[in-house]
Amino acid sequence: MPTSVLPALPDERQQIILERLSRDGRVLAGDLAREFRTSEDTIRRDLREMAAAGQCRRVYGGALPLSPASGPLAARRTEAPERKAALGRAAAALVRPGQVVFFDAGSTNAAIARALAPGLGIVVATNAPDIASDLVGKPGVELIVIGGRVDPRSGAALGARALRDARAIRVDLAFLGACAVDARAGVAAFDAEEAEFKRLVAERAKAVAAAVTTDKLGTAAPFAVAPASRLTHLIVEADAPEEALAPLRRAGVSVHCAERVGEAKR
Repeated sequence: MPTSVLPALPDERQQIILERLSRDGRVLAGDLAREFRTSEDTIRRDLREMAAAGQCRRVYGGALPLSPASGPLAARRTEAPERKAALGRAAAALVRPGQVVFFDAGSTNAAIARALAPGLGIVVATNAPDIASDLVGKPGVELIVIGGRVDPRSGAALGARALRDARAIRVDLAFLGACAVDARAGVAAFDAEEAEFKRLVAERAKAVAAAVTTDKLGTAAPFAVAPASRLTHLIVEADAPEEALAPLRRAGVSVHCAERVGEAKR
């Protein structure tokens, strides 16, 4: 809805743009220019300044809110454990006996690994020491740990050795850790080295899956991993809005909804 008093200063416009991002999940430069009765160049300048300040992520034609998944792994492990457990159960159901499965680092992927059925007879490769620790000795799992320098923020082994190890494995199903997912902006990450590793895995895997909490949908991060169409499966929470999922379905992504938290206990 147009504002009753047009903002005269950049700070005023940018505050309103932040409110639009929070409310609508994205903004378009053309719409804002018409609303504020200014040029698209002026709006693009506002968006550039906001992106430089870490308030949004610019995409073609406008901007998206930044994903909330920028904190360290230690903090993310304690966030929404029941919701991630529900995602883990839904995602683990995609694993078939005899597959080679890759688990990227991340608290939701750790929940998927813990939810794997015993006795599947699968090979699991992971660059996440915490996931490897959970799977050591699990019946029906042959474990391969991808080596390299472990980044304390993401909990992932990264760098030249990790890339070399990943190239040597033919993966049937890869569970990517996705910091942000959007139908137009694709899958993205907050760290360049981490994004490079994820890109390699996504390019080489026969099928790619990502399990994401609702707050990551329709958001962006600085480093591109893959277009949304590269996802074979997207596992989302029961409350994920259909307006965010519909364009992903149109891109060919198979969307799976987890049970509502508490349903499995009743």
